[in-house]
Amino acid sequence: MAASPATPDSRPNRTVLLTVTCLGQFMVLLDNTIVGAALPDMQHRLHTELTGLQWIVDAYVLLVAMLLLSGGVFADRFGRKRVYLTGVVVFTVASLFCALAPSVGWLITGRVLQGIGAAALAPASLALLAAAYPLPQERVKAIGLWAGLSGIGLAAGPVAGGVLTQAFGWPAIFLVNLPIGVILLLVGLRHLAESRNPNAPAIDIPGTVLSVLSVGALTYGLIEGGARGWTSPVILASFAATVILLAAFITVEARRAAPMLPLQLFKRRLFTVSNTAMVVVGFALMGSSFFFSQFFVYVQGSSILRAGLQTLPVSLAMVVVSPYAGRLAARYGFRAVVTTGLALAGLGLLALGTVHADTAYGNVWWRLAVAGTGFALAMSPLTGAAIQAVSPQEGGLASGVSSTTRQIGAVFGVAVLGAIVRSRQSSGATFETGLNSAFLAAGIVTLVTAVFTGLLLTKPKPAQEPALPKHSTAPDAVTTLNSAPATSR
Repeated sequence: MAASPATPDSRPNRTVLLTVTCLGQFMVLLDNTIVGAALPDMQHRLHTELTGLQWIVDAYVLLVAMLLLSGGVFADRFGRKRVYLTGVVVFTVASLFCALAPSVGWLITGRVLQGIGAAALAPASLALLAAAYPLPQERVKAIGLWAGLSGIGLAAGPVAGGVLTQAFGWPAIFLVNLPIGVILLLVGLRHLAESRNPNAPAIDIPGTVLSVLSVGALTYGLIEGGARGWTSPVILASFAATVILLAAFITVEARRAAPMLPLQLFKRRLFTVSNTAMVVVGFALMGSSFFFSQFFVYVQGSSILRAGLQTLPVSLAMVVVSPYAGRLAARYGFRAVVTTGLALAGLGLLALGTVHADTAYGNVWWRLAVAGTGFALAMSPLTGAAIQAVSPQEGGLASGVSSTTRQIGAVFGVAVLGAIVRSRQSSGATFETGLNSAFLAAGIVTLVTAVFTGLLLTKPKPAQEPALPKHSTAPDAVTTLNSAPATSR
């Protein structure tokens, strides 16, 4: 484990460790928003339709969502340094693969590989940090720095994506990861210390495989349904496969001694309500963010660089507000802050559903900022509520599940809102009208969820909560992407 906090020699090592882990998470978060800025150029240069853009985004998010929990267990079991650096290598090589992709199919394959790398890199980076700071007070400060510094990638993404895409084309947004990855690998090999949890559980391979296949089958049906027809045999088969695979996943998880996802957690109302709301946060935030740059480019005629700058109020609002969300929740309670956040986000999205080609940007930016502020207020307290619903030993697992549910919501957001746009266009509506319908749908779902949390997001009564079996996943190994928000992949 890490050297004692008081030893002078440990300070330089900790400084390097903090820098390396922050830079790794920065690279992952930068990839969140930088890709969204390049989607219009991808559509033009790769000659793809909306469906292709959906897969470019969801191929990445799907793998991150389904492998995040396993990534934390892998880090604890096989070594956090080893898994972190492996994730860096996979993510970096996959970025080069994406940049060189000659077609949409190759790019989607590269995005799948990027998702695998991110699912290893993200939880391992925080696990390394947690192991190096065993004292709770120091750990909280270190994680705060990790979240704040790496979160800069969110705000930098739209601008960097717009500049790089405008100057060099969309491949440049992936090439920017190469120098970062090489630096992380060289410095990490030399300076990172290895640590692991000898009591980490065995890898739940059946659960992981079934989760990827079930969510993947549903995503395929939702994305391809608009293009192939909702009653076509292949789409109906994908939905049927989803039901079968999901049933198999639940059966397997219920019988395993150390499942990837302990189903007993969902017997606790606070845990279930908070994660249900987190699915909606991912759904509405990611689904709407997918269309922001496309709205400015295709509806309002902005350049790619200008569109990247115009989407900035969302990520800036989230970066600014997120650090205060936890403090507000501690003072006023989870229910008040989450419900207020969801209400603001829903109203912001409804307001975006009324913008048109001739709407001045001065009447658009504040709608983006309101939505971003609302999502920032909701995300951190929802994770806190999920953690409060379980025992301290299960805190890391609860946080990991919260991240996973948000990512699953993101997968469905891109798929469902994209399907709404396609359905409106197939009925003869314009792309602008389709976008308005998608934003309105996301806003309505978010407002309904605000009512849901306002009624049900209450503290549990400890005496009435069922006992949970011990799960040996290290608490901080799966606490990823919670302190800093994710907007668009």
